[in-house]
Amino acid sequence: MIEAVIRWSVHNRLMVLLVTVILAGAGLWSVKNTPVDAIPDLSDVQVIIKTSYPGQSPEVVENQVTYPLSTAMMSVPGATTVRGFSFFGDSYVYVIFDDDTDMYWARSRVLEYLSQIAPELPEQAKPQLGPDATGVGWVYIYALTDPTGNLDLSQLRTLQDWFLKYELQSVEGVSEVASLGGMVRQYQIVIDPEALRAFDLPLAHVRNAVKRANQESGASVIEMAEAEYMIRVTGYLESREDIEQIPLGLSESGTPLLLKDVARVELGPQMRRGIAELNGQGEVVGGIVVMRYGENAADTINAVKARLNELAPGLPDGVEVIPVYDRSELINRAVDNLWEKLAEEFIVVILVCLLFLFHIRSGFVALISLPVGILAAFLVMKLQGLNANIMSLGGIAIAIGAMIDGAIVMIENMHKHMERTKVTAANRWEIVIRSASEVGPALFFSLLIITVSFIPVFTLEAQEGRMFSPLAFTKTYAMAASAALAITLVPVLMGYFVRGKIRSESSNPVNRFLVGMYQPLLKGVLRYPLAVIVSAFIIVLATLWPAHKLGSEFMPELDEGDLMYMPTTYAGISVGKARELLQQTDKLIATLPEVKSVFGKIGRAETATDPAPLTMIETFIQLHPKSEWRDGMTTDKLKAELDALVKFPGLTNAWVMPIKTRIDMLSTGIKTPLGIKVSGPDLNQIESIGRALEEILGELEGTRSVYSERVSAGRYITIEPDRWAAARYGLNMADVHDIIASSVGGQTLTTTVEGLERYPVNVRYPQSYRDSPEALQKLLVVTESGAHIQLGDIADIRVESGPPVIKSENGRPSGWTYIDVGDVDFATYIERARNRLNSELDMPPGYSLTWAGQYEYMQRAKEKLTYIVPLTLAMIVLLLAMNFRRFSDVAIIIASLPLALVGSVWLMYLLGYHMSVAAGVGFIALAGVATELSVIMLVFLNQCLEQRRALADKAGRELSVEDLRQAVMEGGALRVWPKAMTAAAIIVGLLPVLVGTGTGSEIMSRIAAPMVGGMVSALVLTLLVVPAVYYLVHKRSLH
Repeated sequence: MIEAVIRWSVHNRLMVLLVTVILAGAGLWSVKNTPVDAIPDLSDVQVIIKTSYPGQSPEVVENQVTYPLSTAMMSVPGATTVRGFSFFGDSYVYVIFDDDTDMYWARSRVLEYLSQIAPELPEQAKPQLGPDATGVGWVYIYALTDPTGNLDLSQLRTLQDWFLKYELQSVEGVSEVASLGGMVRQYQIVIDPEALRAFDLPLAHVRNAVKRANQESGASVIEMAEAEYMIRVTGYLESREDIEQIPLGLSESGTPLLLKDVARVELGPQMRRGIAELNGQGEVVGGIVVMRYGENAADTINAVKARLNELAPGLPDGVEVIPVYDRSELINRAVDNLWEKLAEEFIVVILVCLLFLFHIRSGFVALISLPVGILAAFLVMKLQGLNANIMSLGGIAIAIGAMIDGAIVMIENMHKHMERTKVTAANRWEIVIRSASEVGPALFFSLLIITVSFIPVFTLEAQEGRMFSPLAFTKTYAMAASAALAITLVPVLMGYFVRGKIRSESSNPVNRFLVGMYQPLLKGVLRYPLAVIVSAFIIVLATLWPAHKLGSEFMPELDEGDLMYMPTTYAGISVGKARELLQQTDKLIATLPEVKSVFGKIGRAETATDPAPLTMIETFIQLHPKSEWRDGMTTDKLKAELDALVKFPGLTNAWVMPIKTRIDMLSTGIKTPLGIKVSGPDLNQIESIGRALEEILGELEGTRSVYSERVSAGRYITIEPDRWAAARYGLNMADVHDIIASSVGGQTLTTTVEGLERYPVNVRYPQSYRDSPEALQKLLVVTESGAHIQLGDIADIRVESGPPVIKSENGRPSGWTYIDVGDVDFATYIERARNRLNSELDMPPGYSLTWAGQYEYMQRAKEKLTYIVPLTLAMIVLLLAMNFRRFSDVAIIIASLPLALVGSVWLMYLLGYHMSVAAGVGFIALAGVATELSVIMLVFLNQCLEQRRALADKAGRELSVEDLRQAVMEGGALRVWPKAMTAAAIIVGLLPVLVGTGTGSEIMSRIAAPMVGGMVSALVLTLLVVPAVYYLVHKRSLH
């Protein structure tokens, strides 16, 4: 069939060339229009439900909101994990789906189940879906400052909330713009309890009066003078004066009783759960641009920046918008780095071709067919909707060397035919067909094997699958394109370009050198074939030593160019102390010369994608380009210097990468690469287990830092109403709760309407009446019946401990331990930690301990590959059998695969690399290209053996051992250069990836290392071992 395709292509060469031009044009269009991002979107398909329940403690939020929502969401189709967070005043429920689920289908199903449970939630709790964004959605963060001091934090926040936010949300690709820090303006009605008592007014009466005073409505229309007039009744609260004039009734003397008679109205800040700070200089207002799911990150960021430039003239004098995190810089660095690598590889591979072929025209065949194959891969990428990122471009980068193999072997075979047969205009195309048909089928199958060998990568799931599937797709497309071009375009190009004076192999200096080096070795191999095979077996066994020394990790850390400082503070920190701590840490970090800007964030932004408590600091550290760093400074050294610099009691440091950490936080909940989740019914017991984990693991070798959350270390003032005492004054539980909520907690009663701006109106007692348990005991209460009592008369007030935040997974409360590991690989660390915990940790019944973070991914990938890799080998065997139709040939090729492992394992050991999913992908890619090398060797050996058999038959004698020896010598030594050239193209093509630096090189070098090392050992050992095995197998068949 392959011969028929080659013959058809040559006979219809003009059509083949026309299709090639169209394909190249479509490929160029796709390169120009393919979306660009730094890394693939690794986050899970997730839907977030955020519920605000103002003023409520985490326990109340958990019992009344988070738990009912979590249990309802567990039955949503496709949901794998339901994670709940109960904070002060807020509930977050993360519904995480399996990979096959469409984001918008998931949102519609969650909405459906939410509509069933929403009526059962408290009246003030209003659940809503978070933005249609993912963990990598935070693409751009800016700070709003006014160095002139004309605007205060509340005015800057107003500018952000009511101007910038809506302008930027209208930009294509933006899902949400979240505000952070500053002060939200609030009208605060501070009630005078003594005045209420003097006028016999219960607090509920004031609340109702404020709610009823803020209305605006219509009253249909009237017709006058043949025209229609719409009737509207105004009445919105628009200023402090309007609020002060709210009537509460009439006094005993008949004069109006106004709100200002019993309270003062102030403008103040709303209670805040998030603070932003810049460069240690003081508080600022922040804006976080959240990108919509599936959008083009580079285009979205550029559109946001362009919109900000348009809006700049409309900002008040002195106000500056300062970018503090810009993903586009990482995207540009990553993609430019990969494009450079692709260009370097292309040039190097073409130079290798010219060096070996020693014929410039022949080099044009490779020069044309290679970019066409790459453009074809880009076209399929575009049609499939894949982004151009370090992984998808990396797939093409590791394929370039192998893509050119078909053209190399075909050109070499054509050269051989041209040496034996004089080429004329009449027979040129027949020679092309004959030479291409000899090696075409084997080449097609070997390129197909390289394609099939990547099947295990497609089976990877979750984060590792999302990371490497773009690479697998593009490599597969590139190899499939090269396989198709090898039997269509390459023969046509050979007919046009392989002409003129072709140097014989004996006159080619590269070939003479290779044959001169290899021929004596091959003679020795054929003299002692068994010794060569045994030696190879010993070498393979010796590789077990470095293989055992290799550590393991899920993924090498990708250097994103920026850093994030994520320490954990102890529970119960106040807003004032949090602000002070944030400024001190930022000021210290900003002192290093490598640091460009420091944007500190503590607490959470106004978005469902940020479930951060007030104890969590997230500081975005923008770094200068590495060319401006001090000599010898690396990212690891910078982290160590920062760690030594920033030392505060109660702070547990963690220096991480922004994108990766946010993805991990949203998918596993763990912000460090490694963590432990303790689940059980009682939070106090969970905390004691967490403290024990701290003590045990803190002393373990390799632990950089370990911190267990204090799940019951929050500080509470518990007010417990006495039902009987309250009943004496005609108060039930709802009345008591309303009094406390309004007077102590402060209730938002309504919202003023001031043009486009909206501000909340809050009511509460003065601070002196509610700043301690003793003051609360004496809190004055006027009942509906007119009784004047103190809160202590109807309730018991005490200080207690309780949970600052309640986290749950699939309905079970849990506590998390964060572990930062250094100087040891994950697998070794976890093994040591497990042994230590098994011997020293006493786990009570009903409690479970689960390793989380990157460990989860590592285990899942390992389990998957253990049965997929053998299955893939079986498919490779099947493809080889379809081509060679002889078991001995297939067995020789499969048996030669371990020879490739020798170099790959040793190179990884010498470079100090750990086994990871990235290295695993490199080993899988190696299996395909190493098989191809053995296939080419066998094709030439079989070719030469058949020629010797034909000569023997012609002479009327049996094939002798000497004939076999001559066939192996000719197929091995005289045809050494196409094999060397094939291997050299792959090795040299991968060298820029292996030794390259820059964004993305950490992962790409781990993929390239096994391939480069493996191809070196595969070439050397295949040239020696395959002929020895082939000689012994066929020698036996002669007797």
